[in-house]
Amino acid sequence: MTITFAREEIQQTINMIHKENLDIRTITMGISLLDCSSDDIGKMETRIYDKITKNAGRLVAVGEQISARYGIPIINKRVSVTPIAIAAAQMNSEEMVRIAKALNQAAREIGINFIGGFSALVQKGFTTGDMALIDSIPQALSETEFVCSSVNIGTTKAGINMDAVLKMGGVILKSAQLTADKDGIAAAKLVVFCNAPEDNPFMAGAFHGVGEPDSVINVGVSGPGVVAKVVKECPEADFSELSNMIKKTAFKITRMGELIGRSASKALKVPFGIVDLSLAPTPAVGDSVAEILENMGLERCGTHGTTAALALLNDAVKKGGAMASSHVGGLSGAFIPVSEDAGMVRAVEEGALTLDKLEAMTCVCSVGLDMIALPGDVSAETISAIIADEAAIGMINKKTTAVRVIPAIGKKAGDRVEFGGLLGGAPIIAIHPYSSKLFVNRGGRIPAPIISLTN
Repeated sequence: MTITFAREEIQQTINMIHKENLDIRTITMGISLLDCSSDDIGKMETRIYDKITKNAGRLVAVGEQISARYGIPIINKRVSVTPIAIAAAQMNSEEMVRIAKALNQAAREIGINFIGGFSALVQKGFTTGDMALIDSIPQALSETEFVCSSVNIGTTKAGINMDAVLKMGGVILKSAQLTADKDGIAAAKLVVFCNAPEDNPFMAGAFHGVGEPDSVINVGVSGPGVVAKVVKECPEADFSELSNMIKKTAFKITRMGELIGRSASKALKVPFGIVDLSLAPTPAVGDSVAEILENMGLERCGTHGTTAALALLNDAVKKGGAMASSHVGGLSGAFIPVSEDAGMVRAVEEGALTLDKLEAMTCVCSVGLDMIALPGDVSAETISAIIADEAAIGMINKKTTAVRVIPAIGKKAGDRVEFGGLLGGAPIIAIHPYSSKLFVNRGGRIPAPIISLTN
């Protein structure tokens, strides 16, 4: 497939890059580890390390070459692997930690910034491998630098595994406790999903699904600053006109992602998978989803009308992006990670944006409650209840939702956490003081909704 650009398109792209923070957020190589399985933990560690370093050894160099060739910043180069609970189903929790360290070593060797797939899919129940992996997550994430973890606890077809929901509340809290000196950074590398996609290039939730090829290139694009500028320049446009302008902008952004993805695919001799056209913000001023919403006419993100504004944005991004690529996938929409969005941080600090409002916004946008710092005295059961609420939104609405929250041990609402880099920093958000303990301890499964009966 050959992609051609008009001179005007090229100049517009150059302006987006230099003035509006447009970039390729990530090139992620998915790698199957199914052929690395072994009863011998030493052999499996070696096989995993060797396959990742062989397949993705040139990923960073190729990304830098493409970036220089086209003048487009490529911020992250990442790897996702087969869910380790599947690839290493015969291992115990101690051996799972060893595998996490092998993944970490491979990531360090090839120079990527994150490796995802320390994951389990438990929407209908646990295997012994699932239990071993989940039990190992706090230690694995606290003792590695690059490894990211995810657990899928529900789907529209299966319902919600409330035993897994209860367990993950404790896992998140323990992960934060083990890295309390770093503001709970281990919890920032852990996400709990409902309806997790198998081709997501973004961390912390990326894993290489069992339906994927042996290896594949997926690309995540980003451009909140570009969309914010377009919206700001049209203060009198009605919503139909506004939607069309955002669609046109999303088309241009996604076309650039398609070009980069196919170029990387060709250079690495790996199949091209998908473009994830999500608007992923950064802590940089002007690169904010919240700013887009405020440019639509909201005094502050979080006020009345925010959910409607976000729904329009998410829909327009998907429609525009879908026209620019034959292979759109992953999460694709507008992200609202609090710590990674300067506008969201300001809205929380000023009291305009609360946890309840963020939950409402996740009904109409990509993913869910993302990079939200909670008071350090939050209970595991409260975290589980937050997960259950978000999973219910995903299950009923047939969409991906997720929870990535960070208990800030020793800190309270109004204090701050700082992670640096793309993870940013954020004020700690208040939670409800009332207990959900009896509710989440009921166990069992919340049945799939009637809309799951689609065959």
